[in-house]
Amino acid sequence: MKLIKYFSATVLLSLGLVSCGDDFLDQEPDERIEITTVEQVQQMLTSAYGASNYGWLCELSSDNLMDNNAPHKGASPDSKDVVVHYNLSPYERMDDEIFRFEQVKSSTGTDSPSEIWESCYNAIATANHCLVYLDQIEEKERAEAEGHGYNPSDLEKAVRGEALLIRAYYHFVLVNIFSQAYKNDEASSHDIGIPYVTEPEDKVLVHYNRGTVTSTYNKIREDLEAGLQLVSNSYYQKPKWHFNVNAAHAFAARFYLYTRNYEKVIEHANAVLGEGTGNLGELLMRYDLFDNCTYGDDYANVWQSADLNNNLMLVATYSTASRRAAGQRYGQISTALQATIYHFGPNWRWYVIPCAYVSGMTFYRGNQDYGFMSMKSGETFEYTDKVAGIGYAHVVRREFTCTELLLERVEAKLLKQNPDIDGAVDDLIAYDTSRWTFTEDDARTFFAGSALTYLTRDALEKYYKDTENHNCFENWDFTQNMSPDFVVPANVTVYMNAVNDMRRYETNWEGLRFFDLKRWGIEYSHFYGVDNIEYKLTWNDPRRAIEIPQEVMAAGLEPSRPPMDYSELQQATTEIRKKQE
Repeated sequence: MKLIKYFSATVLLSLGLVSCGDDFLDQEPDERIEITTVEQVQQMLTSAYGASNYGWLCELSSDNLMDNNAPHKGASPDSKDVVVHYNLSPYERMDDEIFRFEQVKSSTGTDSPSEIWESCYNAIATANHCLVYLDQIEEKERAEAEGHGYNPSDLEKAVRGEALLIRAYYHFVLVNIFSQAYKNDEASSHDIGIPYVTEPEDKVLVHYNRGTVTSTYNKIREDLEAGLQLVSNSYYQKPKWHFNVNAAHAFAARFYLYTRNYEKVIEHANAVLGEGTGNLGELLMRYDLFDNCTYGDDYANVWQSADLNNNLMLVATYSTASRRAAGQRYGQISTALQATIYHFGPNWRWYVIPCAYVSGMTFYRGNQDYGFMSMKSGETFEYTDKVAGIGYAHVVRREFTCTELLLERVEAKLLKQNPDIDGAVDDLIAYDTSRWTFTEDDARTFFAGSALTYLTRDALEKYYKDTENHNCFENWDFTQNMSPDFVVPANVTVYMNAVNDMRRYETNWEGLRFFDLKRWGIEYSHFYGVDNIEYKLTWNDPRRAIEIPQEVMAAGLEPSRPPMDYSELQQATTEIRKKQE
């Protein structure tokens, strides 16, 4: 009932049919509360964070997951045998559609494009209502000042800043899922964007213009920069669950990384991490915190803790992501598993990267050959009836972290006009060192016999120079199979290979790998079914933009994917259908 009431409230808000704050959820229609104070607007903003998790949709759209029913090598990196499962079913038919890069037509429920679309625009709608209420409050207070001058309170500034950042961020999520990646202003002015909504809606049926990726990014930049000037930490009881100052800078760094404004990335990363590596020991993830963990919930509680300095912003979502992976048709197996956590490294000789092993990234159901699941995205279940065993599945998203922010800074240092290779290497070594912050017992185990050592520049350069490194995956060279507009200078390619590897580990199960594949233009394929049918995404494939929900298209919004010759895709799909029949 709570979920139904939540969506009913936010949908009415988005249509401009009510004026209310969080208290609306527990009020009958004749008890609606009129918003007249900044404190009420601040309370209302607590419901302006999206309740959907885009992690599963993006992971299944990336190269991090594979089809268990397609021929593949076993889990062990040195396995020679080919494994095929014939009877594993997806958690939901929707997962088949996503994996084949098709429009999702079978579901509008949890973790679907429909839910993500609705949830993001509900968040945007709530932020827009908050901004309107702030304007009304300011107008009234200016009138009462009677020409004596008016200065908005610090609280009012902070609340306005948070609302602007929320509006910017959820448009940012939407454009990176449902549009092509930003390339540059000229190229992206030809790619369709997403509707940028800045006013509360008071009509049921309204036609929105999707604009272009360039225009969408320009509007995000305006809101982001305005919000950064106003946001404050002073008024939050639980700042990690809001756009606090550090989270705002982390968002800015990610935005400028995607728009390739690398000096800005470094500026905003430094605002959180400090210049150099001196502060990183206190800010990055620590793996000794998992010492007393036994069950999946234990690991999830550590990863998703608001007490961690590493976690900059958390968002609670409704999600069944962890149920969809381990033991189902689609999982992190074979070469996808080797590319993330199951390989030797430049400074370790363990099949499973030790930090992944101790931190709950190797959970599985039934058989490890079906795939591992990381407790970074572990589920927390909210019982509404313990006797009946029913309730809501939650996943707390770590929306911004210091570790991911550090790797963004590394990329920016490498790709800026005058690369700072020394600074990038220092950051990479500091990041890698943070992964070995074990307990004494674990350190004694993993460092024994020099099976694990601390990373050096020589080891890093030697390992990531080898683009056919069979201790990891087949080819990670940034000079191959990429978008021609994303240019990596030859003198930094080795270090970008390291970024590719480390980011893939660090963002595993969080969805950001899909965004990296899009913005870098890396080509990859999904192999489907026992016949191993290949679905390949070239760097400029329209299917890199996930198609908007069918009900949104039915309402008149333009599709994400322009008309094109899908003859080869249709032929492959027809063959699949025939075999299924």
